[in-house]
Amino acid sequence: MSKGITSQKDNYATWYTDVIIKSGLADYGPVKGTMVIKPYGYELWENIKSALDKMLKDSGHVNAYFPLFIPKSFLASEAKHVEGFAKECAVVTHHRLRTTEDGQGVEVDPESKLEEEVIVRPTSETVIWAMYKKWIQSYRDLPLLINQWANVVRWEMRTRLFLRTTEFLWQEGHTAHETNEEAEQETLNILSFYQNLAEDYLAIPVLTGIKTDAEKFAGAEKTYSIEAMMGDKRALQAGTSHNLGQNFAKAFDVTFQDRENKEEFVFATSWGVSTRLVGGVVMAHGDDNGLVLPPKIAPIQVIIIPIAKTDADKETVMAHVNDIVSQCLKKGIRIKVDDSNNSPGFKFNEWELKGVPIRLEIGVRDVSNREVVLARRDSGHKQSVKLDKMLKSIQNLLDEIQKNILHKATDFRDKNTYKVKSYNEFKDIINKTGGFIRCGWDGSEETETAIKNETKATIRCIPFDSNPKGMKCVYSGKDALYEVIFAKAY
Repeated sequence: MSKGITSQKDNYATWYTDVIIKSGLADYGPVKGTMVIKPYGYELWENIKSALDKMLKDSGHVNAYFPLFIPKSFLASEAKHVEGFAKECAVVTHHRLRTTEDGQGVEVDPESKLEEEVIVRPTSETVIWAMYKKWIQSYRDLPLLINQWANVVRWEMRTRLFLRTTEFLWQEGHTAHETNEEAEQETLNILSFYQNLAEDYLAIPVLTGIKTDAEKFAGAEKTYSIEAMMGDKRALQAGTSHNLGQNFAKAFDVTFQDRENKEEFVFATSWGVSTRLVGGVVMAHGDDNGLVLPPKIAPIQVIIIPIAKTDADKETVMAHVNDIVSQCLKKGIRIKVDDSNNSPGFKFNEWELKGVPIRLEIGVRDVSNREVVLARRDSGHKQSVKLDKMLKSIQNLLDEIQKNILHKATDFRDKNTYKVKSYNEFKDIINKTGGFIRCGWDGSEETETAIKNETKATIRCIPFDSNPKGMKCVYSGKDALYEVIFAKAY
């Protein structure tokens, strides 16, 4: 393929890595499984982060920061929770290095062994609830609505840039409430924020629903999720919101005096999205030419390519370019000028690879005609517009592109979602076609496990619009208790 990108049809996994590396989103870190997020990729993450952070703050949540290191004893307090992360925990046993006897290297100083080993946080429930025990005494202290933006470490064996790395960035919200009803409402409110973020900003349509007991978060009473379809028809769990009930409050003895002066355990939630959303954007919208970025989160919304053969022509063109930039910046449009010495063709390819929504071309002839050429990344369509209508055209195009990218992703998902009644049809689609399967499930863990073992497909969620009436379980043939979404997933 051009640009050195493997085609999606030839090898989707290699295409994905090629696009991330060549577009400048990220690179591999020196420690196996780690990732360096490059400036372009980090700005994309910052735009996603900024959109969600505003939603959270507007709804009364506040940001804080908790320690990276967690005493090992804290994890013993919540056995179910720890079981879900035990194999991925990085453990610190010593706190100092020393020079080797030959002076040529370093080694662990055996005299620096910690009295209590500490865990590098895989998630922060335990340390946060230890602090909440100190901060919460009365119902007047509730609700406590705290979020943190942080890094976490999970020692993954099979890693993939953005989707699954040993260290990644995320937000994790942890809230405490008077009643289970309040906690449940919080959980669902956050899920709606995640859906809004995915659909309105990332242009990724998602299904919302509740996880089965086998798939829910370790230690949670209920886990809700948003599930997205990627370009290879696999599912991506793009965000989760958990009602923890009183499990963590009981594990850490977090109580409060209620309105009748009785001691009660608080009710809790936790929820999070991570940098895997960047990977989701790549896979949901990208093509064989590279990234296709939704305008709302694109680091650069408009790239200007000045076209001039002589210095005099360049001076003429750049006078207009500077005016265009000034107009766009005043309207909050993220714009950049590529005035490098590379050829126009090279520049077109470079910014197409980076997924910039609009390319603006302007040369001497365009200046004479008082117009510019606008090219859309999502459709490739080009149009000439007059300079005096340029700003409005750009604003309208950015809106159109955002909607069109969402429409294309939604159409792709819907065309690759199937309702099936027989297990043979189920297996045929999962193994040959791929996609989402809506079908009946008898509600038993045995059936869920058998299907997973035989097909590698999992129940992504029981959707909120589940309607099992009259349905039979696709595997057992028994009456269906639920209509569920099955898919192979990342």
